Amino acid sequence: MDLFEHQAKELFAEYGVPVPTGKVANTPAEAKAIATELFAAGSKKVVIKAQVKTGGRGKAGGVKLADTPDEAEALATQILGMDIKGHTVHKVLVEEGSAIAQEFYFSFLLDRANRTYLSICTVEGGVEIEDVPHDKLALIAIDALEGVDAAKAREIAVAGRLPEVAVDGAADIIAKLWTVFTKEDATLVEVNPLILTADDQVRALDGKVSLDENASFRQPRQAELEDKAAADPLEAKAKEKDLNYVKLDGNVGIIGNGAGLVMSTLDVVAYAGEEFPGSPKPANFLDIGGGASAEVMAAGLEIILSDPSVKSIFVNVFGGITACDAVANGIVAAYELLGSRGETVDRPLVVRLDGNNAELGRQILNDAALAGVEQVETMDDAARRAAELAAVGA
Repeated sequence: MDLFEHQAKELFAEYGVPVPTGKVANTPAEAKAIATELFAAGSKKVVIKAQVKTGGRGKAGGVKLADTPDEAEALATQILGMDIKGHTVHKVLVEEGSAIAQEFYFSFLLDRANRTYLSICTVEGGVEIEDVPHDKLALIAIDALEGVDAAKAREIAVAGRLPEVAVDGAADIIAKLWTVFTKEDATLVEVNPLILTADDQVRALDGKVSLDENASFRQPRQAELEDKAAADPLEAKAKEKDLNYVKLDGNVGIIGNGAGLVMSTLDVVAYAGEEFPGSPKPANFLDIGGGASAEVMAAGLEIILSDPSVKSIFVNVFGGITACDAVANGIVAAYELLGSRGETVDRPLVVRLDGNNAELGRQILNDAALAGVEQVETMDDAARRAAELAAVGA
């Protein structure tokens, strides 16, 4: 889960990382009121910053300086509602201006390829890290057991070629950011830019934090940080039902057991769809895992049927620990359960069962004679039929 800049900096402040004073505004009037407070407290300028979870805000016109509260209101009016790389600006951060003497870059991240943690530090801050020459980056692996103490933090700052006047302040911040990274179960903590001010203070001028949602069971406040307004409503509904669901932009609903099988199903459906008008594509990723109970199947069908773009549904199951007869019984029971709620499966359902107890599973579905259900023996043929039905229903 990615945080907004203001959330990242609020988190930094909790751990003692110095950040500029500021507040979030949802309207131009709120921006003016916050700017008035900042000017009264001694700020020479204020910054109006679009709060979106993407980079390139400055280049897109989403970061502006204001000299008066009225100017802050006018700039907030321009920025709110702006589209930045497909993200609509619904709020802005209004904060005190900073007298910047120099800009640096720093981050901790999870290095999946090398199965370790990594710190990146460079004197070349304020630009996209991808644009910085590799020889100017200090890439230092962090041992998970040893962590980052004051000495290690100073080693990182020196390796990043930060000027001597900034090393102590940067090292203090780096050590605190490591605490943020570990205590909050983050996969990324980035400050770009980390600045040296005109009076030789080091501060985090920006902040980017990505949290590991797999750790939400021990991080209860992650739920408070989630941007529910930006979440896809179907994905949010699926999450409430503990379903592993991702909304896509096609029209063939997909249900499978196992992430690998579902990923393969997406590819096969997309390929098969090229034969038909409109090129039907997968509408979602939905992995029911090892369970195919009536409740799980009903919940999955309910989510998929809630998507008006879905014209057909493909249930692709390879029986293993969960046998195909259990899946078939789950589908039959799901139809009955949905029917008892006054909900009907009003789109064609293509089912492919293979593996453990496949024959028994197919017989159960044959005997049930569910309206709209077709069985196809192979994955390729089933994908083709689901795509064909989606094309007809489009």
